[in-house]
Amino acid sequence: MVSYGEFPGARPRRLRTTPAMRRLVAETRLDAAELILPAFVREGISEPQAISSMPGVYQHTRDSLRKAAVEAATAGVGGIMLFGVPEVKDAIGSQGTEPDGILQLAIRDVVEEVGDALVVMSDLCLDEYTDHGHCGVLDAEGRVDNDATLERYAEMAQVQADAGVHVVGPSGMMDGQVGVVRDALDEIGRQDVAILAYTVKYASAYFGPFREAVNSSLKGDRKTYQQDPANCRESMRELALDLAEGADMVMVKPALPYLDVLRKVADTVDVPVAAYQISGEYAMVEAAAANGWIDRERAIMEALTSIRRAGANMILTYWATEVAQRL
Repeated sequence: MVSYGEFPGARPRRLRTTPAMRRLVAETRLDAAELILPAFVREGISEPQAISSMPGVYQHTRDSLRKAAVEAATAGVGGIMLFGVPEVKDAIGSQGTEPDGILQLAIRDVVEEVGDALVVMSDLCLDEYTDHGHCGVLDAEGRVDNDATLERYAEMAQVQADAGVHVVGPSGMMDGQVGVVRDALDEIGRQDVAILAYTVKYASAYFGPFREAVNSSLKGDRKTYQQDPANCRESMRELALDLAEGADMVMVKPALPYLDVLRKVADTVDVPVAAYQISGEYAMVEAAAANGWIDRERAIMEALTSIRRAGANMILTYWATEVAQRL
């Protein structure tokens, strides 16, 4: 008699024999509708500008952004997250609240082009617009002033909503930002605009290429408002606060270095959970593949599958359109 609870009767390899068998029994699947494409639009350029640290990613013109949005929608991508890169920066990030600022114009363009096919999202933060590169306004001693920054975020939420955005993503990690943004949206009758809260955002080394993408002017670091990579309980406290303030969705950022945190968040909440596969994660794979050290397509799919397996319902990834076209 063969015992089927142990070897040789039990042989898990039977379910790995062919591609068709492996596909049939796969526990985790990627779907194009779960992918969100981050995209950069830059003021004052006539042609898309390549980002050297992120091969294949560009600072778009308004026209090329429209084309990228159509391509993403055609591939079945679920959403697009827009970041604006202005020509002029100042201490308070004035262009972030100008009705005709580059991000607001881009929102209008993309909503007009693909607003019925893609969820149009916008970054709600000041770092792209400030001459010091921080995510908020500074006090007399050069520190980020949390409550003064919230006033600016409220204004940003309203101009982005007026431009037609579907979802705002407050990403600055200011205390109380979700509640202030929700109140600001409700005040102008935009209860329909959802909030994707950047709930867990670490002060990460993996953000480096993003700073090139947005022409960052950062001086110093963001460790006083972004989270310490050593901490997880703190993440759960941030999660509880954001949910209490009205977050419709929550995010963990970066993704791969924090899959344990992502799993814990996903196991805790009853709202959709996003993870952002950030610029450094993208750049590492592209650089290794360019050197012939890894199989590029397999590495991309493996990384995305691991994020999905850890509990993300949505993934922000610069490979969104490419991967959607392959799924």
